[in-house]
Amino acid sequence: MQLTRMLTKKLISFWMMSLAAVAFVFLLSALMSFVQLTYRFQQQKVAELETMLVNHYQHQSSWDLDTWLPPMLLAYNAVSFRLTQGDELVFEYQGNLGSDQRVLYERTLYGNDAIQMRLELPRPFSAHRLGWRELMILLVGIVAVAGFVRFGFLWFSAELEGIEALAQRSKLILDGKLDEAAKTPGNGKPRLINRALSRLLAELADAHKERARFDKFIRSNTFLDPQTRIGNRLFLQNRLNALSSDQGMLAPGVLYLLEMEDLDILQQEAGDEVVLELLHSTINAINLVLQTQANSIFARRSHNQLAIVVPQISLVEADALADKLLKICLAQPLPKIEEADNFFHLGGAYFKEGDMPEPLLDEADMALRAAQLQGASGWFMYDKGAVDQEFAKGSVRWRSFLENALVNRNFVTFTQPVCEGDGSQHHHEIFTRVRDPMGSLVRATLFIPMAVKCGLMPQIERQVVERTLFELMSDTGNATRHYSINLSVDSLTSRAFVRWLQTTLLEYRHLASRLVFEVTEDMVMKHRSQLESKLNMLRKMGSRICVDHVGQQVVSTQYIRELGFNFIKLHRSVVRQIDLRPENQLFVRSLIGSLYRTDVQVFAEGVGSFEEWQTLLILGVSAGQGSYFGDPQQT
Repeated sequence: MQLTRMLTKKLISFWMMSLAAVAFVFLLSALMSFVQLTYRFQQQKVAELETMLVNHYQHQSSWDLDTWLPPMLLAYNAVSFRLTQGDELVFEYQGNLGSDQRVLYERTLYGNDAIQMRLELPRPFSAHRLGWRELMILLVGIVAVAGFVRFGFLWFSAELEGIEALAQRSKLILDGKLDEAAKTPGNGKPRLINRALSRLLAELADAHKERARFDKFIRSNTFLDPQTRIGNRLFLQNRLNALSSDQGMLAPGVLYLLEMEDLDILQQEAGDEVVLELLHSTINAINLVLQTQANSIFARRSHNQLAIVVPQISLVEADALADKLLKICLAQPLPKIEEADNFFHLGGAYFKEGDMPEPLLDEADMALRAAQLQGASGWFMYDKGAVDQEFAKGSVRWRSFLENALVNRNFVTFTQPVCEGDGSQHHHEIFTRVRDPMGSLVRATLFIPMAVKCGLMPQIERQVVERTLFELMSDTGNATRHYSINLSVDSLTSRAFVRWLQTTLLEYRHLASRLVFEVTEDMVMKHRSQLESKLNMLRKMGSRICVDHVGQQVVSTQYIRELGFNFIKLHRSVVRQIDLRPENQLFVRSLIGSLYRTDVQVFAEGVGSFEEWQTLLILGVSAGQGSYFGDPQQT
């Protein structure tokens, strides 16, 4: 663009200078022509005088020179005149006009003993002064020329400005800023090309939206139940795998199985519409309850069975939630069928950290059978055994523990590399743990849910940002290393935290470009209107933004373009054993295809094996993170 603008200015300047030069040459030529014409006129008068003198001597005129020559010389405004024949002076005239600018004419008149004529005349215009009329005519001519030059300059500038607008719009398209190019059509000329660009950009935007809808359609048919539009059996299996590792479950929680007894009989007696209406009303009511449970999973396991997984919940809360879910189900209007009070049964299996995921569904099935054996609609929890003592701490004790940790700065940071295909490190993600009074480290999966309940996430994440900026990034050994920091919705909706973060990034502008701020996809979808301005602020400060946990739920990817994310991270449930799961490969291929012609890079988290990484590289993933590249290291 800068080159185009420079060329435009040079072209306009050249055109204006050329036009001004032409006007100047024209005026100069006219002036010189007029001067030469006056000299020619004076020479013609001298030639006439010479002819008259020759005729005088040849025809022996009776007129004496003293009679007719002085009046003629006076009419010529002659300064002096001298006529000699040999050494003899024949006639001499001295005028009254004194002029320093003279023109001397010396002529030899042949045929009469070499008569010599010497005539001095004043230069043309030497005694002439321009009058006001002449000055006015000259001024009008100059103004007219300047006006035409100015008009031509403005017209030419306007025409080239249209071409420059086209060039600027084309530059935006080449830079991938299609939305900005579509929103600023400008006054590009030729207008036909500008309108063609606008139409093509509009059609491209529609194609992108259609691609996003198609991408969502593919994922919907892969992971969603076609009737209820919640997760299917494959979706449930993927999410359970994501909540676990080789060492077992990553956090405590509960798995519920909700079965609707005799749903097949109800379908035969009342029809499909009644069954679908009952399913939709029940699912909508359960969804309202699950909105308060972060990272909950809801899926349809079979025709008459729903599965609910709620991580990071205590046993007491799991019992209360089971009772609430059953009451919601019993509140649904049922058609008149036999044993209507024995229609809903809920079985739950509570798991704690380290439990293996394979037996969970069997335990939940056994709990469901136990609930059915009770003879009426009810719920049953499979295991009320030991619960993680750390997780069972009360809210008051957790608040006191976390506040002391904030005061004593007991939060410890860990970093895990995100590696590209060639093995180089793209950036390091920051993880946080907190040291308890016994010196042990408490994982984020334990203290973050309680920190959210206590409203302490902004203070915790402020310490993480400070430690990253002032310690890790200021270390000369990490002068070129980039870091990513996770931000919660509580922090980004806190005016005090956002104001502090903006001031800090302005103060450390040279470090802001090395920071990547991560937000979860679920958070973006639920709080988009609140987060959009904050994410734009982070991007304007020079930092980059990333959305992680992509693929945990089925949503349109159009938000990635509209919010201007730089990176996305695939959820570990999509990545795990992707080399053995064609449906997950289809999801990743569709996702990357929807981001075609954007600068968004796709990363994968939870990469645990060489086979997974090679499959991801083939699909087009740019970088990976997980145990395959290295476990988190304390800083």
